[in-house]
Amino acid sequence: MWNSITNLRLLSPSIPAIVKIILFFSTWIVVWLPAAIVLAIALKWHPPQPLGNKKLPLLASLYAIVPFILWATSWIENTSFTNWGWELQPAVLMSLLRGLGLGIISLVILFGLQLTAGWIELKKSETSTETVEKNINFWTLILNPASLLTLLLGLWISATEELIFRGCLQTILQQDYSVLIAAAIASFIFAIAHLIWTAKETLPQLPGLWLMGMVLTLARIADNGSLGLAIGIHAAWIWGITTVDTEGAINPTGRAPEWITGIAAKPLAGAAGILLLLATATLLFLTQISVNQR
Repeated sequence: MWNSITNLRLLSPSIPAIVKIILFFSTWIVVWLPAAIVLAIALKWHPPQPLGNKKLPLLASLYAIVPFILWATSWIENTSFTNWGWELQPAVLMSLLRGLGLGIISLVILFGLQLTAGWIELKKSETSTETVEKNINFWTLILNPASLLTLLLGLWISATEELIFRGCLQTILQQDYSVLIAAAIASFIFAIAHLIWTAKETLPQLPGLWLMGMVLTLARIADNGSLGLAIGIHAAWIWGITTVDTEGAINPTGRAPEWITGIAAKPLAGAAGILLLLATATLLFLTQISVNQR
């Protein structure tokens, strides 16, 4: 087996990028399957049952092996995580924090405009005598233990996915394609990969997920090749949307069709969410132009 891996390293420069990507995911799935099967049995889950709260253990097992798969890939490619945009430097941490801020602000604008337009409303809860609007405090919503745990989970997921898709895959694809084509392919794979968990809910979100991948690629470019900014933005979006969804903080009013606010209350499945992504992309693009002119 070691001889096969060594031969693969020697042949790597001549292997088409697409073939490398297929080998990457094939290896990842084959290595993960035994753990996935054991977990599925332990959790008493089998397709096509909805995953529900069983998704997290399966996701954790899938992402737990990513460092080993990426290390093997970097060795075969004769490169390092640094070339994929992963560096443990103070500047990267600052970029991550800027990304978190940008992601949170973008969500505040998205939900704020829809609240103002009357397209969504704050969740209503019942008291003993009447139904009243629940007083949702912003800081209570984001600083409770469950929300902070979601933030840590979001950082882990975003760091893993950015290293895979905007780091490893993007860099490998650029061996054969332009930056734009490589980003389009990596973003397509990024979107399709989400079908593994909830296909029915994910299908309407595929265009939004693809565009999200493109925006996060632009974030890496705007951050001079570092993944810090992309990780921060991605984590903020996971954190904010998951927290709002888990807490049931907002409800559609029906004054705007689902294709605007988001099919099944999923922002990436609606025009408003798409506009959010386009606005973020515009800001990142203008930032990159400003940096280049200095």
